[in-house]
Order: sequence, then structure tokens, then C-alpha cells
Amino acid sequence: MKIAYLALFALLPVAAQELKFPAGLDRLAEKATEVVDVTLDGALLQLASRFLSDKDADEAKVKKLVGGLKGIYVKSFQFDKEGEYQESDIASIRAQLKPPAWSRIVGVHTKKSGDNADVYIAIDAGGQFTGLCILSVEPKQLTIVSIVGSIKPEDIRQLGGNFGIPKFDIGNIHKGGSSKEE
Repeated sequence: MKIAYLALFALLPVAAQELKFPAGLDRLAEKATEVVDVTLDGALLQLASRFLSDKDADEAKVKKLVGGLKGIYVKSFQFDKEGEYQESDIASIRAQLKPPAWSRIVGVHTKKSGDNADVYIAIDAGGQFTGLCILSVEPKQLTIVSIVGSIKPEDIRQLGGNFGIPKFDIGNIHKGGSSKEE
């Protein structure tokens, strides 16, 4: 019985970093012109990483990063016109990204273009990164990326373009530019 309790407590920090996507996001797919929906748990992620080459330097880096991950979850919706989704559609996600489990490290909100990006990290009691979440909220596009496991914010660039993760330019976010590389 003690082992069961220890196992439960060992898993609680991981579960705390895994976002629950609200069912309401599925209805956005009906309005979207393009939908990306990626769900890679640990086993699938390790399987997918086997297709990355050790001989290609970029792919080898990504393969190494994936070794510490427990899951990658991406939901992205592209719309033809503005107003196809509301802030209330992602309010339950924002509610999960609160201290003490999560800390926002980057927040860019532009009134002129309506492009907004937030980057959150989860850190365990030992100071290790256990999760990363990116919310990119634009007038015609909504993207949510949740990465569970050991990842550094600066490593997100290397994962961009792989496993359904869009290419985010974190450095450009700091400068107030677009939240994505074109």
C-alpha cells in the first residue's frame, strides 16, 4: 500500500503540468479552415523520435530533447475571418496556467495587430523544468502548444517544425515582433 501511495505522489507533479484541453475547442474545428491536432504521449513520442536521423545535426538535437519529454500536445486553428473564436474559448486553459504550478515568462500583447503570445513554464520543487506551454492568440489563428517533461524554454526553437509544433521565434517575441517565424 505504501508503494501505491508513493507512486501516486510521484505522478502528481507530472499530472499537474499536463493541460486539459476544453471540449469547446473541438467546436472551433468546424469554423476553422485549417486544424492541427497533435497528441503524442511518451510512448508515441519515443516511437516518432526513432524516425529522426542521428546523422543530421538538427534532427539529432531534436531527438536528444525528446528523450526527456512525456508528451507533446498541439491544437491550432486557422480561420478565414476574425471573431471566429472568443477569449472564453481558452479561459479554462488560462485558468490552469496559474502559480504555483506555472509561471509566465513571456507575455506580448499588441493592440494594433491583435497578435498575442504567452509562454509559461512549470518548475518542480527541485528547480527542474517539467513543462512548457505556449499560447499564440491572433485575430485569425489560435495555437496552444503544451509540452510535458524536461524542457528548457530556449529549446523550443529546436522543436519548432517537428511533431506538429509551429516554429516560434522566442527571441522575436521579446522584441515585440510576430510570435511565429514566417
